[in-house]
Amino acid sequence: MTPGSEPNGIPQRVRVTSPRTSAARARRVSIASEIDEQTQLGEVYITSLMRSQLRLALGVAVTLGVTFGGLPLLFTFLPAVRRATVLGVPLPWILLTVVAFAEIVALGWTYVRRAERNEDDFSDLLEGR
Repeated sequence: MTPGSEPNGIPQRVRVTSPRTSAARARRVSIASEIDEQTQLGEVYITSLMRSQLRLALGVAVTLGVTFGGLPLLFTFLPAVRRATVLGVPLPWILLTVVAFAEIVALGWTYVRRAERNEDDFSDLLEGR
């Protein structure tokens, strides 16, 4: 017969306990409290949100700058575009009014949607989803 077994060969149950059963449990700290207490971890989370928002703003600004900055180059290097007309209206006027306005509205809409998505992702992170 082996130690810890009964005469019929079935092992005897052994109860295992921790000597630290009375030790204090680790307190879970939420991300929101890390931010409120201005800890280094909270600062990392806030910095991450700010960087994602800055990256988005710079992307929109660069897109707008390249588009509008490219129009004078287009008119300079392709004089036919400068002289072209559509329904009696000069093409540069159409590009600088209708197309530019549509681009500004589209970029603004895109910016707001993506900024809200960044903030929603951050809120989900705070709530632990």
